[in-house]
Amino acid sequence: MKNQEYSKKSLIVDSHCHIDLYKNPHKTCEAIVRDNIKTIAVTNLPSHFEIGYPHILKYKNIRLALGFHPLHIQDLENEIKIFERSLDKTSYIGEIGLDFTKKGQESKELQINVFDFILNKMSSNPKFITIHSRRAERVVLEMLDKYKMYPCIFHWYTGPLSLIDEIIKSGHYFSINPSMVVSINGIKIINRIPKERILTETDGPFGKVNDEVILPRDVRIVIKYLSEIWGTPFEETERIIYSNFSELLKPIKKMRSL
Repeated sequence: MKNQEYSKKSLIVDSHCHIDLYKNPHKTCEAIVRDNIKTIAVTNLPSHFEIGYPHILKYKNIRLALGFHPLHIQDLENEIKIFERSLDKTSYIGEIGLDFTKKGQESKELQINVFDFILNKMSSNPKFITIHSRRAERVVLEMLDKYKMYPCIFHWYTGPLSLIDEIIKSGHYFSINPSMVVSINGIKIINRIPKERILTETDGPFGKVNDEVILPRDVRIVIKYLSEIWGTPFEETERIIYSNFSELLKPIKKMRSL
């Protein structure tokens, strides 16, 4: 899978989508192929990656990411074994990170230990990494800096505006979804991020558009919004975001060529 090349025709990117959580994942994959959306299919556990891997291989423009969601840590010993044996199968990691909201309070120490393990395993191997950081943005950033893990993508960032500048200074990116462009706080966050550090995502199927479950093609809503606030044509906005996406893939492609 990691040696496949993306189609050259589409410049639309969904950098964070839970394809395996749709009611009909194969139907969703077929729609992605039909709409020609370059999609990173994140997973919540290494075992989910292992199950989905052989099914995703046949779909062009879809890459399966190896994930270990901070709120879904279970069967730890077995999941760690699966993570280790799966790491070389993909250049895409996510969703990983920390969650210090009410749901994650009791597992904070375990989350940190697992995140530290993951970062240590990847410290010498460039990957496309999408990060969960809810209420743990500062700790996530410090751990990424500790392992010199950059650039990474802060998915659906909801943290302090003041920390955005530090995250950018460390070389990281942010992925923006349709829910953010209709949120007061989301709009404030978007306005703080420079063009060259923005990617598009849906975080599907979490969210709806016109009362229907969100799909990767709905990243066009974000592109349209960004084109309006940036004062650039849709196609130019599309190109900027795709250029950012391509920039993130450069270290991976360089490592492959060595």
